[in-house]
Parts: sequence; structure tokens; C-alpha cells
Amino acid sequence: MKQYKPMLARLAEAPFSSDKWVFEVKWDGIRAISYVKEELSIRSRNQKELIDNFPELSELSDLTRDTVLDGEIVVMKEGKTDFQTLIRRRQNTNPVEIRYMSAKFPATYIIFDILEKDGEELLDIPLRERKMILKNCVKEGKFVVLSIFVEETGEAYYRAALEKGVEGVMAKKKQSLYEQGKRGNNWLKIKQTKTCDCVIFGYTKGEGSREKTFGSLILGLYDVAGPVFIGKVGTGFSQEGMEKLKLSLDKYKVEKETLPGVDMDREITWLRPDVVCEVGYQSITDDGKLRIPVFQRFREDKDPSECTIDQIRPALSDYTAKRDFGRTTEPLMSEEKGTGQSFVVQEHHARRLHYDLRLERDGVLKSWAVPKGPPELSGDRRLAVQVEDHPLEYSKFEGTIPEGQYGAGTVKIWDKGIYESIAWDEKKIELMVRGEKMKGRYVLVKFKKAGENNWLLIKGDD
Repeated sequence: MKQYKPMLARLAEAPFSSDKWVFEVKWDGIRAISYVKEELSIRSRNQKELIDNFPELSELSDLTRDTVLDGEIVVMKEGKTDFQTLIRRRQNTNPVEIRYMSAKFPATYIIFDILEKDGEELLDIPLRERKMILKNCVKEGKFVVLSIFVEETGEAYYRAALEKGVEGVMAKKKQSLYEQGKRGNNWLKIKQTKTCDCVIFGYTKGEGSREKTFGSLILGLYDVAGPVFIGKVGTGFSQEGMEKLKLSLDKYKVEKETLPGVDMDREITWLRPDVVCEVGYQSITDDGKLRIPVFQRFREDKDPSECTIDQIRPALSDYTAKRDFGRTTEPLMSEEKGTGQSFVVQEHHARRLHYDLRLERDGVLKSWAVPKGPPELSGDRRLAVQVEDHPLEYSKFEGTIPEGQYGAGTVKIWDKGIYESIAWDEKKIELMVRGEKMKGRYVLVKFKKAGENNWLLIKGDD
């Protein structure tokens, strides 16, 4: 039986409305993919079987057949999700207690996607069509329901969700395909509090009232090169909770350092990086650390390998997926900081000569391929095709991308400088540009009739 990895979501900056998106409740539960075949299997993100812990969900076999479904298991209490009870049920191994808990605190499986039907994969079908297939082939039951969603009115739906005590909503592009294991920009989670799933690599020695426990937990996330230190968290614990936490963490003690780059201002106990916790934070500092972090809870339902740096850094998954960095000299993302106002135009001798316009924005280079080059006279307009975001380091890149690699050919800088953003939204970008060749006002306008990623780059009046 083929096993699927769940598609992941990125954190959105704020709620929004759009006719290209659907919006549904973000449930506080355990993500689970169910395989309704001759035998029923419901698996967590780290491929652990869940049906034994939640026997009431076996009714799924009577509600559909020969399907693979994606959803969230929750336990509801007084109209709200009860994550702690859910985790207690997940950890229970006593058959008598499992039966008692399933009767007293029954789980609900909320299904929001379908990945396979009658042996045929549906991953490459747009979400809106998958939702229709799901509705037609899965019945609802006592413990199994389909996720309700709305279209367009994301902001109003978000406000209504918060009033009901829900932690947030999910926004999903109607045309999005199901990208296994990928955290892209097609699914977004919108929450009041920013949170991050972090790996615990160690803890610092406690002082004063914490002498017998610990000072703070050492947190890390993974990028392509390995683990990255993102800060320490020392708040959000009760004294009793800290004592239990230390006993639990000490099972993972190791002698050697497990995370580079940690400041050694206190004695550190290093841990094997097997434990995941959820941490709330206010923002990201200039050096890439969590600002004002607060411990929230353990996440035993999540695997450490899922705790990637792209939770807090701009998304460059499309950029990295298209390149073999063992062959190309194009840059990986690093800790480089930008000015927020730089731009570059690169002359790109690929299969066809074109020019790449890149504007620094939100920690990445927003990029467009301009086949005929930037317009030179007021009123001139050129097609500009938006491509994947590039790392800031790409603004300095010149060289030859080898044959067989994406964009193979020679790249050299044609122009560079700074710009001032006059207006920037999903339909129009207006700039004042100060470069060596490009000078004055330029406007990028979405060219919907020509395709989803097509824009017009127009030279405005100076």
C-alpha cells in the first residue's frame, strides 16, 4: 500500500479575502491520513497507526471505500477542541482505558481532502475538484464529518472563527494541486498568535528557583545544510510542568553538542533531537531568532524532520526544488540581510535570451522573466512572467548554469540599484527606480487574460 505524506501550510501574515481561495477552520488536532481499503488504516504524520487509539473512527469503513483521505482528528469539549485530552488518548495503551476514553471523550475525524479514489491518484487535480469528489464519495457519520469551507470571504470567516474560540483558519488556493510533504504558498494558516514547531536540542542550567530544573530550552530548525539555532525559550512553564519536562527530556541526554551556533553563557545539557514542541513568538529578529518566545506544548504528533526553517523564513521551496546545488553554482539561502529596497536585472542567455527582473521584498527577491527586456520609453510595455522567488544572494550572481540544470546558460548583471515602492498589491506594483540603466517610474500590472503568472511591465511618465 502506497503511503502519502501530508501537504503542509505556511503561516500567513494576516487574514485576506480572494475569489481564488477557499477558507476553512484550522482545527487543533492530530493530522491523519486514512487508507480505506480492505482493511482500514489511519496514520499520523510520522506513520504511526492511530486506529487502535481511536476505535470509534472504524465507522469510516462503512462511509466510503477504496479511498485515501486527509483530515484532522480532534476531541471536542464544550464546543472547543481539547488538545490535551486528545494527546492523552493518543498515548494510552491500555485496552480497557481506551474503550472508556472513546466513550467518554469520543474523537471526531474531520476530512478536508481526498488523495486517491478506486486506486487512482488525485494529487494533480485542482483542490476545488478534489473537494467535489470528496463530497460525492464519502458519507458523514457519528464520528466522521466533512470540513465545511467558504469561498472568497476570508476576512469575515476569520473573525467569525475567532469569536467561536477557534485558533484560526486555513486558506487554500482553489487551483492548488496536492504537493506531498511540501510547505508552499498554496496553503496558508492564519492565526492570531504566530507559532513555530521547534526541535529541542538541549537545555541550560537553572538558577535560583529553577536550580533543580532548567533555565531555558534550546531550539532549532532544519535547513538544507542541517540544524539551525533559532533561540531559547524560558517562559510558558509552571514549576510542576518544568519538573515533569526535565524528567522527560533527560531520557534523551547525550555527551556531544547537537546544535552549532548556541551561545555558551550557561552550562548546557545536550539532547538527542527527538522532541518537538510548539512555541509562540512575536516576530523574527534580524539575526533569525524568535523574538519573545513562549513555550506552548509538546507536539508528539509531529516528526523532528518536519521542523524546517521555512516556517519562519521566506518560502524558497520552489527555488531549491528546481536546482541541484552539487552542480550549479547558484546560491543557497543564507543569513544575508537586505536593505528592503534593492533590485537587479540579469541578462540570461538560456534557451532563449531574456532578462530577469528581481525586486527585494519580504526577505526574498520577487522575480519576473522579461523576454524582451525592460521598456525604455514612457508608455512602452513588455510581457513579464512571474517566476519563483529567489534568495537575496542571487542579486550578486553571475556565471554559467550548467547543461541539464534549470535555466541552463550564462547569467550576468545588466542593471542594479534601489527602488521605492509606491503601491504593491496582488494586481499592481508601482515603483520609482534608481538604477544605472532603469530610472524613473515603472508599473507592473497583472495581465490576467494571458495567464496566472503573466504581468505587463510598463515604463511610466518620469
